[in-house]
Amino acid sequence: MLDILYAPWRSEYVTENKKLKGCVFCHISQNPEMDDKHHVLYRDENCFIVMNKYPYTPGHFMIIPHIHIDNLENLDSNIWLRMSELAQRGVRLLKERFRAEGVNLGMNLGVAAGAGIAEHIHLHLVPRWQRDTNFITSIGHTRVYSSDFEKIYRKLKSYSDDFFDK
Repeated sequence: MLDILYAPWRSEYVTENKKLKGCVFCHISQNPEMDDKHHVLYRDENCFIVMNKYPYTPGHFMIIPHIHIDNLENLDSNIWLRMSELAQRGVRLLKERFRAEGVNLGMNLGVAAGAGIAEHIHLHLVPRWQRDTNFITSIGHTRVYSSDFEKIYRKLKSYSDDFFDK
């Protein structure tokens, strides 16, 4: 069985990952001047929206509170309401402008729940299309990202003011 997928055009994207000390989400939160480099779609006083660096599907992004917190039950209710409002607007953006046929929303709270970055809660919005899972995902246990990440970011960023700044 072949375990290697050859994709040399992704080498810069994969090797660029310099290990940060501390929380990657706090780093993004505290450095708004680097929003383009970090692929931030939107930010306000409570939250920011950033593209997932290792997306499940093209257009996968996350809504993240600025406050460093690892549990939903202690998150300020106003911040949670803002995250929920941004999720509604994000779903609308993905359906209306990105032509997603559906959207998965999800939070993995804690390592046991599958959180890759368990120390800082975040809400995933994953656009979905009919038949977007194929043999390589189901049998080969490999994901193929069929679109250019930077182009997707620029496209979603161009729509963000229409959907998030209202």
